[in-house]
Amino acid sequence: MRHLLTACLLLSPGVASAQSAAEDALIRQVFAQLQPVSFRENVEYCGYLGLNDDGQLVASPATRGDEGSCLADDPADIAVITTSYHTHGAYSPDYYNEVPSGDDMEGDEEEGIDGWVATPGGRLWYIDTEDMIARQVCGIGCLTADPRFVAGDMGHIEQSYSYGDLVRRLDE
Repeated sequence: MRHLLTACLLLSPGVASAQSAAEDALIRQVFAQLQPVSFRENVEYCGYLGLNDDGQLVASPATRGDEGSCLADDPADIAVITTSYHTHGAYSPDYYNEVPSGDDMEGDEEEGIDGWVATPGGRLWYIDTEDMIARQVCGIGCLTADPRFVAGDMGHIEQSYSYGDLVRRLDE
């Protein structure tokens, strides 16, 4: 039922573009608050965006994960989940955390939702699970970046990756 309601809302004229702009603005506010905490504690934070009972776009409270993963609590204040969100923690030369992982994409796909990912370099990614593509919405520094972040540490970062491309890149 949740996905049917989302589909109906998104297929209504003018709703999809308005919701995208509102969702983009909301996720930037969420990450503005979470990124500094995520860096300081070197853990991921995650949650959901969606529509409350009044049809307003809201973010669930963030759930604290660990250094390499996060499993969001079920949101009590969201009637229709539209997307997930999570940070990638602090910069580390030991992690390829400037791109979403295959696990990130798989988790969203299993839930039947798209997702947002914030990186230590301040990149914002959108995961489209229908096409299984991660698209870079904005690059280094568009969100709060970890002061320890080293640009170029992961080599060249593309503007988008298919699921297969990400899995291959992260297996190298």
